[in-house]
Amino acid sequence: MNELEIIKRKAIQIISEEEFVNKINSGKKLKIKFGADPSRPDLHIGHSVPLRILKEFQNMGHEIIFLIGDFTAMIGDPSGKNKTRPALTFEQTRDSAKTYFEQITKILDKDKTKIEFNSKWFSKMNFEDIIKLSSKYTIARLLERDDFKKRFENNTPISIHELLYPLMQGYDSVELNADIEIGGTDQTFNLLVGRQLQKDYGKDCQVVITFPLLVGLDGKEKMSKSLNNYIGLTDSPFEKFEKSMKIPDNLLKQYFELTTDISSDEINNIMNGDIREAHMIYAKELIKMYDDINTFENVKNRYLQIANGNIPDNIAEFKINEDSISICDLLQKIGFANSKSEAKRMILGNGIKINSILQTDINSKIEIVNGKVIQFGKNKFVKIVHN
Repeated sequence: MNELEIIKRKAIQIISEEEFVNKINSGKKLKIKFGADPSRPDLHIGHSVPLRILKEFQNMGHEIIFLIGDFTAMIGDPSGKNKTRPALTFEQTRDSAKTYFEQITKILDKDKTKIEFNSKWFSKMNFEDIIKLSSKYTIARLLERDDFKKRFENNTPISIHELLYPLMQGYDSVELNADIEIGGTDQTFNLLVGRQLQKDYGKDCQVVITFPLLVGLDGKEKMSKSLNNYIGLTDSPFEKFEKSMKIPDNLLKQYFELTTDISSDEINNIMNGDIREAHMIYAKELIKMYDDINTFENVKNRYLQIANGNIPDNIAEFKINEDSISICDLLQKIGFANSKSEAKRMILGNGIKINSILQTDINSKIEIVNGKVIQFGKNKFVKIVHN
């Protein structure tokens, strides 16, 4: 499957497809814009959907402009929110942007990715420039955006600065002379504003390509770290494997289609086989893309050992000087808990085992013996060594 077919397969909407084909066939090196909100710098595989599309454009020889919305993040896009989002300071947006770039280069070619900050032009604007920009759109058009419309109908406050956000995001495309802009379906309105503003400023209109939002491991909400239903790009290989096994069976095919480049025929063959094996194949693909594939067999064996109720091989060791120690102090010392109150919660929540025996007494004293294994949950183990 070539890059163009991959892009079309994964896209929800291309506006317009005719313009898209014409731009691709023009022989011109296109500017592909992707905007990032630096207020949420931790990336998961849901973010990888558009990022992997950008990689396809890179492979085709086009220029990727990764736009960090450091200025607009000080407003905060209320997309999908039912209230005004707290604004960030300029320093906070820059700190987050650095983290963001380190993560996206796990997918994109660092040397072929151009980074822009929209404070470059917005910080130079005066009030006359803002008035001119504001005159390009009507309140009626802005209230067509679903979240604004709902808040207006429910008499939920909408600040004027929030109404400026779509215009500012759209104006980024004017400044960058973007040929194509991509984003999630939740950004469709803002991306189309950019297309309209380019026309108003006498420029060629960008093609808008939107991609679906990946449903999280809970099978209900879109993938989000705040909902703890995510697979992180920086998760360890074991975490990727374990979380891959938790993907709802009815969503696994979509995960293959959106977050990998495996062909449709191969995906169908995988899904027609054993479903547990299909989850493992998906986990292997993630580890191959983002980590070291040579670790896969060890990760798989560790997972299977734990799934069967066994203590895995090669677990971390921790040296302790004391002959005995309270269980809460022990959990703090080995790094399972940050405080005694947290340690107590872990014990009372039936989360702690020692040598596979559940611990229920928050006041118990633990004898320090070489080889004793402390376990938290299903996959966190430490072996004690008496120093």
